[in-house]
Amino acid sequence: MTQFREIIKEPDDGVCCVYILQCRDGSLYTGWTNHLQERLKAHNTGRGAKYTKGRGPVRCVYVETFATKEEAMSREFAVKHLARAEKEKLIFSALRDSHIKS
Repeated sequence: MTQFREIIKEPDDGVCCVYILQCRDGSLYTGWTNHLQERLKAHNTGRGAKYTKGRGPVRCVYVETFATKEEAMSREFAVKHLARAEKEKLIFSALRDSHIKS
């Protein structure tokens, strides 16, 4: 099972984003929010999605920001329909890009 590094810089509160969580069992969960910190707390206390309940703790391993809720929801739908390998490529790409920018 691949363990991904947790996201360090999170978007500001109120910014719409799509996120990917890695659950304790290694599975990946995709969602969208405009309050990432609150949403992560909800997932980790069993008040998030049904899928993550009982699979915590979860770690945020990918974040993409958007100007509008509609854009974020559309991207969430697209990412949820990617195969696991494609989601892993997305995560690795973001990690690689963050190292280049650092």
